[in-house]
Amino acid sequence: MKIYTGNFEVEYKDDKSPLTQADKNANELINSHLAFSGIPVISEESKELPYAVRKHWQSCWIVDPLDGTKEFVKRNGEFTVNIALVEQGRPKLGIIYVPVEKLLYYGIVDEGKSFKVVVDPLKPGLDAIINFAREIRPSKHKKEEIRVVGSRSHMNDETLDFVEGLKKQFDRVEIVSKGSSLKFCLVAEGNADIYPRFAPTYEWDTAAGQAICEAVGLQVLSANSKDPLIYNKENLMNPGFILSKT
Repeated sequence: MKIYTGNFEVEYKDDKSPLTQADKNANELINSHLAFSGIPVISEESKELPYAVRKHWQSCWIVDPLDGTKEFVKRNGEFTVNIALVEQGRPKLGIIYVPVEKLLYYGIVDEGKSFKVVVDPLKPGLDAIINFAREIRPSKHKKEEIRVVGSRSHMNDETLDFVEGLKKQFDRVEIVSKGSSLKFCLVAEGNADIYPRFAPTYEWDTAAGQAICEAVGLQVLSANSKDPLIYNKENLMNPGFILSKT
């Protein structure tokens, strides 16, 4: 947040995506804490280990230390920190933190529950988070209308075509725009109904959000195979997917 509110330089990676000192600092800090777990980490801002090594992992952390760097650069507040625990390729725990709002979402898949809480810096610690957290649930939307999550930065033709298809099924289709992994949170807490994504994403963009959504009974399915997204793949890029109710 000190970097966000000050003057910062923007670098560009090989894929033309932006990178700031905040990405680097957050990555170093998060990895230093996760190291104590003894569980290996896949992070957007760390050197990727070869699949020959990763394929033997039974579990791993998947981290995006600053998801929505474009939103960070625009200073619109819609950027997050994503941390997920993956076991046997499936997300089991997801944490999404919104630094500008001090808002934390987390979901535990095996318990079937997800929560949100505003983190009070004057009351640090896990107990305070758990005591003040409230459970979230997706909405029971009306059959005649549907709210579709759209990206602030990645609305492509395939997504627009998908929305046009929904207009044939529903009397009213509302587009709800949001940046970063907050799109998952919108559906998980009932402020939207479906999130189609056909533009490129990587595992660190989706793992935490998928855990939070699956914990409340939603599905994040490949647009092609209709199977749930899996993690620690040889290629860390995701296929297109649709997040919706079962």
